Amino acid sequence: MRAHSRFLIPAVVTAVAAMLLTACGGGSEVRESGGVPVLRYQGWASQVVIPELAEDLGYFENKVKLEWQGNTISGPQDIQSAATGQVDFGGAFGGAVAKLGQAGAPITAVINYYGSDEKTFTGFYVPENSPIKTPKDLLGKKIGVNTLGGQAEADVHDVLKKSGLDEEQIKSVQLVVLPPPNTEDAVRRGQVDVAGLSGQFQQRAVANGGLRAVFTDYELFGAFNGGQYVFRDDFIGKSPKSVEAFVGGVAKAIEWLRVTPREEVIARFTQIIEKRKRAGEDTSSVKYWLSVGVPAVNGVIADADLLRWESWLRDTGAITGPFDPAKLYTNKFNPNVKK
Repeated sequence: MRAHSRFLIPAVVTAVAAMLLTACGGGSEVRESGGVPVLRYQGWASQVVIPELAEDLGYFENKVKLEWQGNTISGPQDIQSAATGQVDFGGAFGGAVAKLGQAGAPITAVINYYGSDEKTFTGFYVPENSPIKTPKDLLGKKIGVNTLGGQAEADVHDVLKKSGLDEEQIKSVQLVVLPPPNTEDAVRRGQVDVAGLSGQFQQRAVANGGLRAVFTDYELFGAFNGGQYVFRDDFIGKSPKSVEAFVGGVAKAIEWLRVTPREEVIARFTQIIEKRKRAGEDTSSVKYWLSVGVPAVNGVIADADLLRWESWLRDTGAITGPFDPAKLYTNKFNPNVKK
């Protein structure tokens, strides 16, 4: 297991920006199957992403089809893949979207797809007998997270800064990248000191007992929209109707999750995972799902969804100079927004 310093990020941003600017010349073709545009994407193991749910519910109305390209455990990697044309859309937390956009990647966020509320949030957990009691106790510790440059990293930065610690002190925290299904086990075995957990894997860990939260992002921010789906700008230009169909379907699926009884949601997720027959998946954690966790009705994006991460972005050198979040997203494809 390899520990990664969180302050490698400025160098990573520079390298990514160079890669994207080199790759952007190739363009992004719009493929079709049976006359219907195909959207390539990455999934998450043993989970159902909202576009998969939207397709299963028939909300794309045969206007677009999804084509699974494999799984990821990283939102930043997912949107980088979208920016370089390896997939057609990707999703990541707002800070990663802002960082990539500010670095010059030709992407635009089109809808919020995850966030935190009183039931669904990201928490940082330790065994009940751990000496770690407060965020300040995280200094010098190893924290298991799903990816570098993701929301867990920003959460750690922001809670420590709010606790009065400076950047040199914050640098002592080590982030260890782990697949989300394995992070709970890693903290129980002592392979990491703290586990950054969200979604059904966080809810499963809490249900299993023996862990307590040092802090949560809900305590830090309250209810908030955490991340957005993005498309490449050239794809949007070539197939705006596909993007509109995607956004409309995802928006409907978000509201379906908001109003549908929990037992029905879990049954649907279970059915989708079993039907697709991907290697190595199981449905055991799906039963812990609690809520959609997207405060914005229909996933509508606002400036605040990206501005929330400005402190982390500036302190880690990801952005400098003016920052105008309105340039990084659009709601024009969301049928629930008045044109």
